[in-house]
Amino acid sequence: MFRRTCKRLALLATALLLPAFTSAAPATSPDTTAALQQAVNGTWRSDANKARDRYRHPIETLQFFGIKPDMTVIELSPGGGWYTEILAPFLYAHGHLIEAAPAKAEKFAAKLKAEPKVYGHIAKIIPFSPPDQVNLGPSNSADMVLTFRNTHDWLINSPDTIEAVFKSAFDVLKPGGVLGLTEHRAKPFAEPVVTAGALHRIPEDYLIALALKTGFRLSGVSQINANPDDPEDINVHRLPPDLAGPEDEHAKMKAIGESDRMTLRFVKP
Repeated sequence: MFRRTCKRLALLATALLLPAFTSAAPATSPDTTAALQQAVNGTWRSDANKARDRYRHPIETLQFFGIKPDMTVIELSPGGGWYTEILAPFLYAHGHLIEAAPAKAEKFAAKLKAEPKVYGHIAKIIPFSPPDQVNLGPSNSADMVLTFRNTHDWLINSPDTIEAVFKSAFDVLKPGGVLGLTEHRAKPFAEPVVTAGALHRIPEDYLIALALKTGFRLSGVSQINANPDDPEDINVHRLPPDLAGPEDEHAKMKAIGESDRMTLRFVKP
């Protein structure tokens, strides 16, 4: 344990000394900001999903990642498509959105089919089911790979699985391409396999070290999705929106809000 912690500390120190490291978001044009706002305001988004904008900060998060309307973007494990609802219309005119989703994601597929004017132009849906299927496409073919609160699931499967996903993301990105991620944050230097399984959280230092090991450069760290009221030592599903714990704690969990999340931007050299 001590040796692993020291190694991660050394990798973090290296990352913070990199000349390219910055916590600032890349410059965003007014047109890009307007297009993101239009997508976020879309009538195809449910009131329940819009209500979570104050916790998930989609415009600020995507701006921090440096998204542009003409990019080829791969979204990993989109779940119910919360971010897909924003990415698809934003990339509609000039870009390409590739959804990397499990083959049996019937509910997600039905969502796309039900709104062809919003999702009908998505370049393709590719099978993605770690650890068995992690290939994201031809090398050097994507501008951006995005993952929102998925990394703990891959680590729960095994450390080898999350390493394979990061390697696949690195391979598919063009030089200069971005891996942008958010994840539920565990306490610093906690044991990642333990926190992933028990709390659905990962320590920020672990993910940074893994990305550096894969070959990425750390390009930015943001507190856009931070929540200082989250104690970071409870299972995230006890918090909103799930409120999976006993009813007598729901008021307390609502007062905390959604989980404390890291927001990280990595670049392929």
